[in-house]
This record gives sequence, structure tokens and C-alpha cells, in this order.
Amino acid sequence: MKISANAKSVSASITMAVTSRAQQLKAQGVDVVSFGAGEPDFDTPGFITDIAIEALRAGKTKYCPAAGMIELRQAIADKLLQENGLEYKASQVVVTVGAKHAVYESLHATVDPGDEVIIPKPYWVSYPEMVKLVGGIPKIVNTDPENGYKLTPDLLKANITDKTTVLMLNSPNNPGGFCYSPEELKALGDAIKGTELVVISDEIYEKLVYGDMKFAAFAAVCPDLYDQTITINGLSKAYAMTGWRLGYVAGPQDLADAVNKMQSHMTSGTATFCQIAAIEALKKGQPDIERMHAEFSKRAEHIYKRLNDIGGVDCPRPTGAFYAFPKVSDLYCKFGVKDSVEFCQLLLEKINVACVPGAGFGCDDNIRLSFATSIEQIDKGLDRMAEYLK
Repeated sequence: MKISANAKSVSASITMAVTSRAQQLKAQGVDVVSFGAGEPDFDTPGFITDIAIEALRAGKTKYCPAAGMIELRQAIADKLLQENGLEYKASQVVVTVGAKHAVYESLHATVDPGDEVIIPKPYWVSYPEMVKLVGGIPKIVNTDPENGYKLTPDLLKANITDKTTVLMLNSPNNPGGFCYSPEELKALGDAIKGTELVVISDEIYEKLVYGDMKFAAFAAVCPDLYDQTITINGLSKAYAMTGWRLGYVAGPQDLADAVNKMQSHMTSGTATFCQIAAIEALKKGQPDIERMHAEFSKRAEHIYKRLNDIGGVDCPRPTGAFYAFPKVSDLYCKFGVKDSVEFCQLLLEKINVACVPGAGFGCDDNIRLSFATSIEQIDKGLDRMAEYLK
């Protein structure tokens, strides 16, 4: 069968590959400790599930508008105003099949073939592939570990050309486990002023920020760029609703109209009964968010300290999301491996610990460990790594 050049240009997801191999070993009875999961280990709060079940039993299983139920779009607009200081009409919000598709549709709406999209690394594994799929050119920008892997205004300015259309910004960051401060976001915004650059701000880990770090929405700290900003968010991470596939786009009206039009042909929107549950989640979910956040915060500090106790491992303190992103390349020569892929294969095959290679995120010196698992599992996996790597 003929496979398109577009499809051939896309790399497989390295995170999915690691998860698949770990699941395969577990199915064979192997005691695998997995740090690969990019989803909370908590169950969806019961009241949300109950609402969905009630909706199913009430026959709420028909199509709804492609952009999403107006009640949910209004609930999202209310949330953005009350929590983030962002004023959007319900018509400027489009509910999508997860935040991933929100990013993809936003790129479709703003990128023409040959346009450049600035992607600071480390980056989420899907960003460059999505850009390729819409015909754009991923422009990967190297960041400095000494600056916490964050994009600086000078770096940003140096990489803007007459072909640059979009900046992909992800804070809190996957895989880096860091968050841009409001001051850092404002400085990036100042570097963009006077250009027509569109900022796609992926804020899906908004609720998972630790220590003294404070989350800020890009469009809120850079109001002059309101009409150049697309805000991406969803319910997957904060509400432990990954499998529900509930994301959303908020932005200028012409952008929302374009995304809505494409979505009507691509997916027809997400499931009606899921949207009904999402309305209640947004209204009543704060206590559950706080409960899960408190546990993630403990785990963030715990895994940070434990990783840095292992010789040859250098891990920045996680301040956002649920990932640690240690540099481990000092160990490659000692163990006869050439890169992060071989290093993670070694850990999986020798001590049954699954981590994600940093190569998939543009940083081959690093590996990613998700702490979306219990303290007991974290200690079990890191005990094995400490013993094997010493």
C-alpha cells in the first residue's frame, strides 16, 4: 500500500514505545517499576464519574455542536476569567478531543506549508511531529541547562525570521518539570511585541505547580498580545481525566471559528456525556485538585532529593507538572551506552525500571521520570537504580 510522504515524515512516539514495552513485560509477570506514565495515578473523582453515568442513563448520547456544548464553553470561559484573568466569550472557546488535538488544530489554523514554528527544547514529543503534519518546519531552539532549560528573550529574538509564524510555549513544562515565572513570560512577550508571531501557550499542567512558583497564563501577563495568543488547556491532568479526552482552545474569535470549522470535519467534537461531567468538574472539582496537588508536591521534592543522591545523576528541582528530568549522560561511558535510548533500555532490561529517553524531547543527555506514581513505587524504582548505577 502507498503511504504518504507526510505520514512517513513523522516519528513514532517514544513515550508510547516505552509504555508499551513496560506493559508487555508486566503481562509476562515481570515486576516492572514504570516512571513512564504521563497521567495521574489517581482515579477520576467519583462525583465526576457519577455525573457521566447519570448522563448516559438519561440518554445523553447524541451529537452536540462540534465546538462543544454551549454550557461547557461558558463554564470554561468563566473559569478562565475567574482563575486566570482572561476574558473570553463562550464563542471564543472550542472543546476538543483532548489538549493534544487542541494543539494540532491550532497549528492547522495558523501554519501554512513552509512556515517556521519555534519550539524550545526540551519539548513535548508531539510538537515537532504535529508541525510536520501541517506542513510547517519545526525550528528547534537549544536552551541552556544552567538557565533551567528555559527560553530567554535573547534566544527568542535570535530565532525569529521572516518565515516564523508560531512560538510553541509549554509551562508548566513536559518533560522538563519546570515552570516559567510571570516575569519570565512577560520578558518573552516583550521580545515578541512588534511582530505578528502567534503564541500557542500549552497550559495543561496549570494546576501542578510547586514550592514558591506561581502559575500565570501567558495572555494574562502579556495583554498586548491577547489577540496573538492561543491558550490550550483541558481536564486531563488536573482532574485525573486523561481517558475522557477533554481539552479546549481559547483565543481570538477568528481562530475559534477556524478551529470549530476544522473540528466539524475531523472529529465532530468529544463525547456528549463526557462534556456534561466536565461542567460539574469545573464547578466542584477544586477540593480534589488540592488533594492530588498536595501529594504531587510531596513526590516532587522526594524524587528530586533521591535522584541527586545517585552518583552521576544531576536533577533540577521540579517546580511544575509531574516530571523529573535528570541529566545522566555522565554515566553513558561507564555503562557502555551511547545515548539516552540505550541507557533507558539498559535500565528496563537489567533492573526492570522504565524511564523515557530524553532524545524524544530533544535532550539526549537526559531521561524523564514521571512521579505520577506512589512514593512506595518511586522508592522501589530508585532503590534499584541507586544499587545498579553506583
